[in-house]
Amino acid sequence: MLPASRPARVLIAAIVAALLYLPALGSAPLWEPDEGRYAEIPREMLVSGDFVTPRNNYVRYFEKPPLVYWMTAASMAVLGQNEFAARLPAALASIGQVIIVALLAESMLGATAGFIAALALATFPVFIGFARFATLDPPLAFFVTAGIAAFYAAARTGDFRCTPGRNWFIASAAMLALGTLAKGPVALVLGGGIALVSLIRERRTAEIRSLPWIPAVAVYLAIAAPWFVLVATRNPGFLEFFFVREHLLRYSEFREHARPLWFFVPILIGGAWPWTFFAPLGYWALRSDSEHACASRFLVVWFLFVLIFFSLPQSKLGGYVLPALPPLAIVCGYGVTRLASLAADAARRLLLWFGAINLAAAAVTLVVLIVMRSRISADALMSAALIILAPPVGAALACALWRLTSTALSVAAAIVIAVAIGVVGAEGIRADVASTNSYRNLCAAIRSRLQPDCTLASYRHFVQSLPFYTRTRTAIVAHRGELKPWSHTPDARASFIRDGAELAQLWSSGRCVILVANRKELPLVLPLLDPKPAVVGCEGKKYALSNRPADAAAAPARCDLPAS
Repeated sequence: MLPASRPARVLIAAIVAALLYLPALGSAPLWEPDEGRYAEIPREMLVSGDFVTPRNNYVRYFEKPPLVYWMTAASMAVLGQNEFAARLPAALASIGQVIIVALLAESMLGATAGFIAALALATFPVFIGFARFATLDPPLAFFVTAGIAAFYAAARTGDFRCTPGRNWFIASAAMLALGTLAKGPVALVLGGGIALVSLIRERRTAEIRSLPWIPAVAVYLAIAAPWFVLVATRNPGFLEFFFVREHLLRYSEFREHARPLWFFVPILIGGAWPWTFFAPLGYWALRSDSEHACASRFLVVWFLFVLIFFSLPQSKLGGYVLPALPPLAIVCGYGVTRLASLAADAARRLLLWFGAINLAAAAVTLVVLIVMRSRISADALMSAALIILAPPVGAALACALWRLTSTALSVAAAIVIAVAIGVVGAEGIRADVASTNSYRNLCAAIRSRLQPDCTLASYRHFVQSLPFYTRTRTAIVAHRGELKPWSHTPDARASFIRDGAELAQLWSSGRCVILVANRKELPLVLPLLDPKPAVVGCEGKKYALSNRPADAAAAPARCDLPAS
């Protein structure tokens, strides 16, 4: 039964999200490279006391603004410098986004549709994945969603000059300013672009001039500008680097992470499954309902603007799609709601198709899994089976509950249960593959051997989580990577070793050195190291070597060095 009051409905949706995002949030090690980077920068803020200039491995790092770093630093100040604290801002931002969608969708389409839309967003698998991952995308998506929702509330008043319309418009500007501090001007481009296109779509272009531009711009600048001004005064060249290189050129010319134009389509369909099965029903129902025509057009503009904006450049990452998920969730939720308006036979046939498609997809995937079982550990196999079987189990439960109750809430509840089962499997997979792209155990072995006079070095690669876990600056050998733009400042000198010759000199100097290197590069590294290195430990593709003799707690046999 649908809770009677709006606060109760919003609270239940938030609790569902919290139960999916928060438990065991800190159990998995930091994933390279993003989680290591976005945990280390706020840790260094706490250590240095400098909350103006972000630093990564003690090198000035201006690719992104500081708001999420500040949020994470606050989390670490309260909860400690650990994985849970590093991921908490993303989880809380995602819960906040679920709350906003609950309120927005209810104002658009009614209580039941709003509640189910919030459940849909909360349980999109891709949304859950980013809610449990330390990166900037969930906070950006939260502020953009809040800004767009505030603009919609302003537009619904019918007059931006009246007090409610004016206040909502200024609130929208404030949210987009916080989004700008979270990840850059992309927040303003998305929020402002969707607002302007929607006004044009509704033939309200004459109102653009009457928008309360002056107070909105003043609020935006009051929130967003101070940090940019302060950093620019302390770091000549910052403004050109940040706005031109890291945003304008990155959008238009960046070639790393090159993906095809259709890259986000399977992410949106598969990442929101099984809810996306009901998206066509929701879309056509909205289109044919004159009462909700304005909301329908607004959602389409929102979804397509984000999708097209991020699809045009060659460089694409999965997290970019998060601001497009709220309108998709609202449409999917409305589709589930509309089941109750269909004829009994039509609703039953639709749910049977829902079950058949999920069962067929699971069967095909299980066959592939069985064929590949020799390459997969037993634990990973069980976790993958949970993920694969969750959708057909949810579909079967939805059909059974519909037969008993004929309510949209029962179908939504079945999908939520299925996704929760899948989350258990996904966390099992994450734990099983942790050693392939996470190095918490290796860092623990290194930290146990580090002395105050030791130099921690990394050969031709930067393990982003290495400084976080060891609490020590890493001297990167013959590599600068993303730290290159500000690597030549005097305070960054200790973060780099020029080449192999300088490494060899340091290694033989008598000073304590611990070196991290890839397994495949050991043939290049070992000839440089005299005296012969002792193995501190290994994990995944990384080895840690020391120029001091091994102690009694020797590295395991699997970490033996290859024969020369």
